[in-house]
Amino acid sequence: MDWDVSIASLSTALGIGLLVGTVRERHHAPDRIGKAGLRTHALLALTGALAAGFGTGALLVALAAVAALAVAGYRAGGATHDPGLTGEVAMLVSVLLGAVAQQSPALAAGLGVLVAALLWAKAPLRRLSQELISEREVQDGLLLAASALVILPLLPDRAVDPWGVVQLSMLWKIVVLIMATGMLGHVARRAVGARRGLPVAGFFSGFASSTAAVVSFGHLSRAQPALRAASASAALLANLASVLLLVAVVAAVSPTLAQAIAWPMASACAGLLLVAAHGLLRGNADGLPAGPEPRAFRISHALLIALVIAVVMLLSEALHRAFGDAGAMTGAIVAALAELQAAAASVARMASTGSLSAAQAAWGMVGLLAAMSIAKSVIAFVSGGGAYGRQVTAGLVLMTAAGAAGTWLTTR
Repeated sequence: MDWDVSIASLSTALGIGLLVGTVRERHHAPDRIGKAGLRTHALLALTGALAAGFGTGALLVALAAVAALAVAGYRAGGATHDPGLTGEVAMLVSVLLGAVAQQSPALAAGLGVLVAALLWAKAPLRRLSQELISEREVQDGLLLAASALVILPLLPDRAVDPWGVVQLSMLWKIVVLIMATGMLGHVARRAVGARRGLPVAGFFSGFASSTAAVVSFGHLSRAQPALRAASASAALLANLASVLLLVAVVAAVSPTLAQAIAWPMASACAGLLLVAAHGLLRGNADGLPAGPEPRAFRISHALLIALVIAVVMLLSEALHRAFGDAGAMTGAIVAALAELQAAAASVARMASTGSLSAAQAAWGMVGLLAAMSIAKSVIAFVSGGGAYGRQVTAGLVLMTAAGAAGTWLTTR
């Protein structure tokens, strides 16, 4: 027998039992009958370690015996108190962790700390699930999980059209990505509070729709001229989120192109941040009147973007077959006037199939930024007036120029 291994395993099992038992001891109701506390859990963990040493049969017998004790304790506790099941489940977990300690003490110790933390966090977790998270947010979370873990694995990764352009799995990855970024933004805004200022609201609203953000902050600029500089900065931060989402969409379609445009896109983001920071330093950023949206994301918006991406891909392929690479790139740039991510996905697909070189695709992304800047600048002037439009346009022009400079440096 390897005494060093046995001592380490039994010591780990004992430590796990003492840790879990301490937490359970502190959370017991004073009148609880048949409660399992510090000593009981220490003994249970040791039982699991010793039983595992004798083999699988002995471990199964030990688990059955502990399960019988847990059932007896549950029935006895139910006579005078609503016992719940946490204590009984914790008893079985202590035995299993002791058994795991025989094979991997480090893994068992880590799991033991995790179990103890979950047991300790009863009140915070109950408050999170019952008070902090709304029913709508739970529905959105379940929808996101089902989309990523149930629907996505079932979709084929081969093209479904005769031209080999549209892949359902790739399109659904983009849907999941848009939903996930919306959820992340919603959680962040809930955490910091929308009233902390326009910058947070602007950035996270850009993941949903940067165009809508430019319009809404333009209206705010007209209604409250004192917030004009801060509103323009918030609109630029919304476009920053849109550029980050563009990079994520490109990575989902063509990871190679995403690496190639990393520095140019970083330069473009830096240009946006520079003008946005200048506006925030000039104005008051404490005027946001509304809280976060009640929904983390809109599935209809994500599906619409995926549908637009599929249409743009098919259109680009048709233009490519009719007029070559120039025709496909022209179609993508025109599409960027309305939907940046769809156009970016089209360019990324052409790069992944070899229709465009990495340098051509990188310059294509600059063209998309330029098209987006034109569209958003016009929207800014219309929605927010001259001063707001000039500030937004300055940031978008600097973004495009910085992206072009970065592309020139990386492709020459």
